[in-house]
Amino acid sequence: MIEIEILTKLEAGMAMFALRRPLILASNSPRRQQLLREMGYDFTVEVRETAEDFPVGMPSAEVPAYLAHKKARAFDGVREEIILTADTVVIVEGSLLNKPADADEARRMLRLLSGRMHEVVTGVCVRTREESRVFSDLARVFFRPLTDEEIDHYVRHYRPYDKAGAYGAQDWLGLVGIERIEGSYFTVMGLPTHRVYAALREFMQ
Repeated sequence: MIEIEILTKLEAGMAMFALRRPLILASNSPRRQQLLREMGYDFTVEVRETAEDFPVGMPSAEVPAYLAHKKARAFDGVREEIILTADTVVIVEGSLLNKPADADEARRMLRLLSGRMHEVVTGVCVRTREESRVFSDLARVFFRPLTDEEIDHYVRHYRPYDKAGAYGAQDWLGLVGIERIEGSYFTVMGLPTHRVYAALREFMQ
């Protein structure tokens, strides 16, 4: 009886944050799906193929928001749905690091990040039939010096080919290598949850 009462209260609490419209997350990232789920939202996943190119000369920090908006524009014929897209890049000394193509590129990226600060920028687009809201969030990540053995171990066992900058903050290398983060940890994971929540509030019941 007590368990049923507790569950009822929990369900009622979550209902306060339910959305009036169906939510579509346009991302195959298990990390974004996990974060959105833990925020209490019901959603479906649908990804439409989108070329991830951007204008030559575009400032690196503007690329994620541009690509997130581009991914959202692929959803023509939006009716009542809310489309949520995101893109994350790593920037070190002005150079943009996306996802590594292979193990050698992953190792090169991690050696570049070793012992220095880099920026992680995640861009987000929340699109509805009426409008598109595009924003980005930046965090600074400080890595201690990494040994070649640590880098090889991480690339070999964790195969970080789906991650910008060739690492995940929640993975082994993040756990042992990150000294501190200035900004949102969740932005580094790939979804600035505080900004997403603010953008979705008007659609809550």
